[in-house]
Amino acid sequence: MTVKVAINGYGTIGKRVADAVAAQDDMRVVGVAKRRPTYEVRTALAKGYPFYTVTEENRADFKKRGLEVAGLLPEMIEAADIVVDCTPEDVGAENKPLYAKAGRPVIYQGGEEAEVAEASFNAAANYSEAWGKRAVRVVSCNTTGLCRTLFPLYRELGIEDVFAVMVRRAVDPQDAKKGPVNAITPALKVPTHHGPDVRTVIHDLPIQTMAVVVPSTLMHLHAVAVRLKKDVTAKDVLALWERTPRVRLVDGGEEVKSTSHVMELARELGRPRSDMYEIVVWRDGTSVSGRRLYYYQAVHQESDVVPENVDAIRSMLKSEDDGRKSIARTDKAMGIPAPRA
Repeated sequence: MTVKVAINGYGTIGKRVADAVAAQDDMRVVGVAKRRPTYEVRTALAKGYPFYTVTEENRADFKKRGLEVAGLLPEMIEAADIVVDCTPEDVGAENKPLYAKAGRPVIYQGGEEAEVAEASFNAAANYSEAWGKRAVRVVSCNTTGLCRTLFPLYRELGIEDVFAVMVRRAVDPQDAKKGPVNAITPALKVPTHHGPDVRTVIHDLPIQTMAVVVPSTLMHLHAVAVRLKKDVTAKDVLALWERTPRVRLVDGGEEVKSTSHVMELARELGRPRSDMYEIVVWRDGTSVSGRRLYYYQAVHQESDVVPENVDAIRSMLKSEDDGRKSIARTDKAMGIPAPRA
């Protein structure tokens, strides 16, 4: 069975989700929707994605620019088996009655509150919790990053507690209207929301988080300290991550010393849009003292959640009951290397 997927919102995440869905052999894009006639509409049409708009007024704006519109948003939803909502923060919750009226299951993004959905989702950590659900939230880029590296530690070694600091990029690369430009801004509400958000996926994980925003557009950087329940070496931990899907180990000694180097690596790999779907961990920035593990990881906020959306579709529609198989299938289609056996 080929799953018909509609993507509402065709910006930073939506356009990437559309391409990821189109790459799968068991899914197809039945439409993408956007309010404004931006350049992204032209690129979507060039890829053959049927384009829908939200209102008749929006349709008139598209027509003025010579952009073909297949119909209005409710028509796209009716044509789909499932909707992936990639609209801006808080808009997804506003769209909830629309999806309910059409009787379509929906995936929300991490900008929405957890209460918008029946479950929060990370493919490796809780694939089965989305099974057959009507509303699921793929957690944010930072939460996805933490879940990717912490869950294998939690499962294999046990975790006493976690403390992590998010060094957050200010805005995405194309957003020139926001800052800070020449400042470092602390998140004054501490602990930050990231720890509770991780616990929507790994429910009993003891984790506290803080964050600062820096004048960069490229990636987020996490500094993580974990107290483990078992005695291990850094080599043991790195070997565990090498066996973990969607985690990539790099070396500062090979001149991968910053987020800009990570982005250059993505370009060298020939990734679409220079995307780094994996969470990047520095081998030579990982150490163990007693049972305390310290490491740095980089999170590409534009793309790390994209494969999770694909896996959420399979779990919600019960088309693959094994999360590991879904991850492998998604990653192969997207060109993400398989972990070491």
